[in-house]
Amino acid sequence: MDEANSSSLAAAACTVSQNHLTKNVPDSFVASYDTDYEVPPDELPDTTQGRAFFVATIVIGVVLMCIILVCGVGNFLFIATLARYKKLRNLTNLLIANLAVSDFLVATVCCPFLVDYYVVKQLSWDHGLVLCASINYLRTVSLYVSTNALLAIAVDRYMAIVHPLRPRMKYQTAYCLIMGVWIIPVLISIPSAYFASETMYPHGPTHSKIFCAQIWPVDQQLFYRSYFLFIFAVEFVGPVITMTLCYARISRELWFKSVPGFQTEQIRKRLRCRRKTVMVLIGILTAYILCWAPYYGFTILRDFYPTLISRQRNSLVAFYIIECIAMSNSMINTLCFVSVKNNTVKHLRKIVLLRWRSSYAPGKTPDEMDVRTSSLRVTEEVDCVRLR
Repeated sequence: MDEANSSSLAAAACTVSQNHLTKNVPDSFVASYDTDYEVPPDELPDTTQGRAFFVATIVIGVVLMCIILVCGVGNFLFIATLARYKKLRNLTNLLIANLAVSDFLVATVCCPFLVDYYVVKQLSWDHGLVLCASINYLRTVSLYVSTNALLAIAVDRYMAIVHPLRPRMKYQTAYCLIMGVWIIPVLISIPSAYFASETMYPHGPTHSKIFCAQIWPVDQQLFYRSYFLFIFAVEFVGPVITMTLCYARISRELWFKSVPGFQTEQIRKRLRCRRKTVMVLIGILTAYILCWAPYYGFTILRDFYPTLISRQRNSLVAFYIIECIAMSNSMINTLCFVSVKNNTVKHLRKIVLLRWRSSYAPGKTPDEMDVRTSSLRVTEEVDCVRLR
């Protein structure tokens, strides 16, 4: 799910009650952090009040609960099915498994804390600095893992369809690729944990809230902007361009290139399956762009042209809506990859059926029953289902 640099320099939500914050926080803190985006304190609006903020809170709560249900349950079923059936462990499904694991961790570990922070406490963090840094870090790692996995899947499909005669990737190479999918995000996401901070701001005459986000010192502004542009190029622009080129070449190969020789029914079926698979992958790429382009665009405006954002009363509400759109991409990936293209429900029914049958055959184990019910060869049907 999730967001890269959900809060920078002084996070988007730091505009919450900013006029009170600058009046009550010590001068040394204000001098160390760019908390006002160079906007006079008396011009900063209080976005925590009003119907728009309330509606945004409800919307983000609904989205988070949907992520917990869809990504938590769907990805768990896919991972369990992949662990149960060795014949499904091809390269593409292993790459999808990395996507499933990252989304599952966010849905089960991060989202409950986010529901408490955004909806229950309404921008108040009560779980300590360690968890604040950990949740920010895990969300950022998950986003980059998802991006790298989608890129690896696109390259794998390109090699399989455009260059079918070349040797396929060996499992040792595939495991190194999978390690790269995780190691790169783990390393480049370190600043999201290092700069995570808890900031207390007053809420009402007798209460205060704690804001949890990345807050970069003013003297690190150049470093932050360089870091963000690097992330923007490496984890969004670069992958999107590469995936677009891969799917454009694949589409040309499948739709606009004539196949020599006589086409048997088996060849036509294989071609239809590949076309269907590529259409789903192109749809996933389109959804990724539509979900994350507004988020990166808003972040660029917020951090490079701050006065355009911080003066608007509903800037936090706008950020909430854009953040919801970005987070919903994980649900799209889960529904497309797990439920549609991998027949997770079908294999889950098979597991339940084997368990039920084994209860009526005491001498047979579920694995022995599986041998008898899975004697069909893995051929063209699985090539479409497994994205082989």
